[in-house]
Amino acid sequence: MVIKVLFSTNNWSWSYVFGPYRLQKRPYATATSTSFTFPSLPTLRLLKIRIPKFSAISSRFLFFNSSSIDLSSSSPMDRVNFRTQVLTRHLNNHHNATTDLLHTAPCVSYSPPELSEPPLNFDTKLLRKLLDGQSIADIDYMFNLMIQSNLFCPRERGGKVFISPDFNQSMEQQREMTMRRLDYLREHGVFDGWFSKKGPEGDLSRFALAESASVFDHSLGIKLGVHFFLWGGAIRFMGTKRHHDKWYKPTETYEVKGCFAMTELGHGSNVRGIETITRYDPSTQEFIISTPCESAQKYWIGGAANHATHTVVFSQLEINGVNQGVHAFIAQIRDSEGNICPNVRIADCGHKIGLNGVDNGRIWFDNLRIPRENLLNSVADVSPDGEYLSAIKDPDQRFAAFLAPLTSGRVTIAASAINTAKVGLAVAVRYSLTRRAFSIKANEPEVLLLDYPSHQRRLLPLVAKTYALNFASNYLKMIYVKRTPESIKTVHVVSSALKAALTWHCMRTLQECREACGGQGLKTENHVGHLKSEYDVQLTFEGDNNVLMQQISKALYAEFLSAKKRNKPIRGLGLEHLNNPAPVIPSHLTSSTLRTTQFQTDIFCLRERDLLQRFVTEVSQHQAQGESREHIFTVMYQLAEDLGRAFADRLVLQTFLDVEATVPSGSLKDVLGLMRSMYSTIVLEEDSSFLRYGYLSVDNAAVVRKEVLKLCSELRPHALGLVSSFGIPDAFLGPIAFNWVDANAWSSV
Repeated sequence: MVIKVLFSTNNWSWSYVFGPYRLQKRPYATATSTSFTFPSLPTLRLLKIRIPKFSAISSRFLFFNSSSIDLSSSSPMDRVNFRTQVLTRHLNNHHNATTDLLHTAPCVSYSPPELSEPPLNFDTKLLRKLLDGQSIADIDYMFNLMIQSNLFCPRERGGKVFISPDFNQSMEQQREMTMRRLDYLREHGVFDGWFSKKGPEGDLSRFALAESASVFDHSLGIKLGVHFFLWGGAIRFMGTKRHHDKWYKPTETYEVKGCFAMTELGHGSNVRGIETITRYDPSTQEFIISTPCESAQKYWIGGAANHATHTVVFSQLEINGVNQGVHAFIAQIRDSEGNICPNVRIADCGHKIGLNGVDNGRIWFDNLRIPRENLLNSVADVSPDGEYLSAIKDPDQRFAAFLAPLTSGRVTIAASAINTAKVGLAVAVRYSLTRRAFSIKANEPEVLLLDYPSHQRRLLPLVAKTYALNFASNYLKMIYVKRTPESIKTVHVVSSALKAALTWHCMRTLQECREACGGQGLKTENHVGHLKSEYDVQLTFEGDNNVLMQQISKALYAEFLSAKKRNKPIRGLGLEHLNNPAPVIPSHLTSSTLRTTQFQTDIFCLRERDLLQRFVTEVSQHQAQGESREHIFTVMYQLAEDLGRAFADRLVLQTFLDVEATVPSGSLKDVLGLMRSMYSTIVLEEDSSFLRYGYLSVDNAAVVRKEVLKLCSELRPHALGLVSSFGIPDAFLGPIAFNWVDANAWSSV
């Protein structure tokens, strides 16, 4: 049963919303009548209809079935009678809906994707176990602790409770909240026995706790990491028993708040070039730390601006006028009341594009005296009378041994990056499974965003790549926690490669997710947009990614030359494939070929071996012209970066294959195979080196591009299950991942 009211305006029809129905405003070529359609009435009752005063109305008459009444001159009783007649006539007549100039449409509503998506054909718990392994219990423990406390800013939106930092707070307030949250975690025993946890299990537990904190807030993860992994890691690995006995307990209880003073205004990646100077005074058995110039001020020191009481200072050590290279010292910079110590100056680095919950500061040392015992002496020491002592005589080897334990920073950065990519993808994919836009055919429902091939192409390759990189991150953790003196080089090279690959992937993923969410991606509460500024720093701290790629190439070059010099097969860094004949790539690729592990392995190995051989050849050519090796590496940066990426991509593929081999045949293995093929194919499509150096022909590149779209369509039914298997609790996602209509309803204002 429908009520129709018609009136004429000049070139416009006007829309109103009645109940769940909405009418559209749209222009017409000529003046015409406009039909308003209201919901059916269960019983006859008077309906008060108001016609606005439009300046463009050409006739103030209400028309119905060729009869009319002038509303502008009628009395109230006339209008009541008229309305009654209109309703009565309408109830006794039927009108063809197709003659209406406007049609009603129900309001957009939210429907959970779990109700409409295909049933899962794999076990999400098993898939999550492949991602998080034995750390699931620690991760979920941290998640639950944060969800339970009001310190983590819970808020109800659309029928769900979400937690995230309050970014409307000032920088000072955000810093204070970060410290209060750390105190909350400490009070609940998260850090108890931090240094007493032994073996690989202890290290993996520490990683899991820190990574989980970063899922809530990068500032919280960084602040925790600086205190326990940088300050605490320096005490643990660079110090000896005397340092462990003195500093472990107060570090765990936060009686001592530590920071890590390595970076300077004038030197970041080039640690060897830092300018802070420390000299030894044998008469007092003290070291004297000084900042000789403005470029030597310690810069970006997390925790220094407000909270840190102590720091590990990296400085050139000068003994009897001889520079012995970079060493690390413990220095107090504040007393227990928070007052800055004499001979120390501290300034704030100020507001940043992200991480404003971390109090980054700058430090100057004005001949600060510290006890001789404060030298972290695992590699070298100074005797009371001022003699320099070290079992490692070569300065290069001593420097490498000195910094080797600090690889943990890159391990945590890589893991944090992949978790952040998961948050962005979980939000964007869930939103795309409920948000619709445009109809393909007339009178059909609008289409889900993720049912558009273009939207699948934007998000699903990133989902597959996130799985691949997660497996690689797990591999990095395992070789780190099981490291030996012989494997230190491998840990360094792999951590450099994966830190760069995973942080680049994180930022690229967040940008794509931001755009895929449209305007909603701009809202801080939905995370994806804001996370970009929070995590941008990953690309440059603990090593600029481009510099790391060049370091990898140098390491591969050295490994190649060493094997050649010994006339032995290459061993280590996954380069054993160089001992085999070069693989041959089919001249005409097909879909089935692209999905075979043999082809995927062959083309990734071919690219790596060819780029390494090109690199070795070009270095030799430059050396023949009398150029120094340092200069050669500088001018060959493009080839060096291509080689570094090739090493990383081949490593990631291999770790994926290793994980896949542990899964028995079945639906889960099939989904893993799809994602592996997606990962390898998307690398082939997006990295221009495959075309640049001739590993793919133009025709084969076209086959690869088509295969990506085909794989997207095959992964589409699994999209919800894949992001659900990330294991990120709902509370850590954004409102648009769920009921975004109710979350934005007037009632939520």
